[in-house]
Amino acid sequence: MISNRNLRVHQIRGLRPGPKLIVTGAVHGNETAGSRGIRQVLDEIDHGEIEITRGTVTFVPVCNPLAYNQMQRMGDRNLNRRLQPTATPQDFEDFVANALCPLLASHDVLLDLHSFRSPGQPFVLRGPADNRGDLEPFAHAAAEGQLAAHVGVERVVDGWMDAYATGVVRRKAQALTPGAVHEDPGYGVGTTEYMRSQGGYGVTLECGQHEDPAGPQVARHAIRQALALLGLAELPLAPPEKPECLTLADLVDRHDAGDNFVKTWTSFTPLTEGELIAVRADGTELRAPWPGYIVFPDVNALPGHEWFYLARASQRPL
Repeated sequence: MISNRNLRVHQIRGLRPGPKLIVTGAVHGNETAGSRGIRQVLDEIDHGEIEITRGTVTFVPVCNPLAYNQMQRMGDRNLNRRLQPTATPQDFEDFVANALCPLLASHDVLLDLHSFRSPGQPFVLRGPADNRGDLEPFAHAAAEGQLAAHVGVERVVDGWMDAYATGVVRRKAQALTPGAVHEDPGYGVGTTEYMRSQGGYGVTLECGQHEDPAGPQVARHAIRQALALLGLAELPLAPPEKPECLTLADLVDRHDAGDNFVKTWTSFTPLTEGELIAVRADGTELRAPWPGYIVFPDVNALPGHEWFYLARASQRPL
């Protein structure tokens, strides 16, 4: 067990100037592939197999120690939602955010390592195109795309904040949970979104299913690739992948505990137009509005919360 009263941070500074990379694991406590991958890389650094010569790399193997010690997704709440510092912390994750957010803000690039519940292949989430909009203004899409292309997976997904905001609009209109914090589009802000708000960029790497024994190796490879791409260590850089690029185009909430999927879905199962996905407690059928994929289906979603996303081909190649 690790302490619930601090965050353990490992930092290595090269003697020549360069970018500042931060690598995070266990933002959700039951997602440990990233933590194990980070520890493998730290061991390689300790044994001289990787040498940081430029810039700075910071590792936070366990971002949510309370959830990690309990081997569950969250402690008091989801750390990867409404991530922001606060002068009046109310729960454990607020205290973590007050330590983690300044760390993120002091770096240029973030590699955030996660995993998911249902079976599936690893994929990476990137942010928006360059824009000056109100939701998520951004100016580093090209660099972020390069990072996404080099982490070693075959699928890149964008559109998270837009899809979440669309879901919030629908949630408010249905007034199922009036006044709840998750009716605020800002509730969708997690590690990478906060990083972009501070002038940096980053990607979320989903390393596979929680228990996939290959997950730590996926994380390790991505870390080594990021170190090579940014020039922090003299490591071989594998050529970029040519991944499938998808956009999260819609979010569907669960309304009632009696809402049920018609079968066991896994992320990125293809959907044909009109295919039946789920049936609500009142008998309403939910069908695919267009050909695409189901993403993040959550059989344990609470009423008023995210149930599943719908994705389709992205118009943004890397």
